Amino acid sequence: MKKVFITGRPGVGKTTAVVELVKALGERAVGFYTKEIRNNGVRMGFEIVTTWGETYTLAHVGIEGPKVSKYGVDTESIEKVVSRLRAVEPGKILVIDEIGKMEMMSKAFMRWVEKMIFSTTPVVGTLPLRWSHPLLNRIKRSFPVWEVTPDNRSAIPVRLMDFLKEGCGGFSQK
Repeated sequence: MKKVFITGRPGVGKTTAVVELVKALGERAVGFYTKEIRNNGVRMGFEIVTTWGETYTLAHVGIEGPKVSKYGVDTESIEKVVSRLRAVEPGKILVIDEIGKMEMMSKAFMRWVEKMIFSTTPVVGTLPLRWSHPLLNRIKRSFPVWEVTPDNRSAIPVRLMDFLKEGCGGFSQK
């Protein structure tokens, strides 16, 4: 089954592309994207937004625990999402935004990602541009990785849909 990953500098539009893809796929999409938590214009952390409508705090300046930069990571939140996604129904396309430092603080998340990317489930995921990790390196060697830039970011959601249509038996946009 089809798998494709996007990468790019922070703020270039990876998550925006994923959100547009999720909207275009409708009920075919299952998974999550991340969103900044801001207070008076200041980034305070990140939350996980699921395709089924739940929101969890992923990381926040006020959370104790494992740190990535100034943010404490809530590994229990990511593991709750993973537990809902352990078995992806046939016909669904798994969306993972992102396979990054914060999410990978959870060993359960890393095991799940490895299982899903080497399964028959179609996957669209985002990867950090410049972070090296054995799992990320394996993904980058095994699957197409497209870099999102200011010049191509508006075309990425359409390109993703076209790529998925080719390998997922065709489907209509919702």
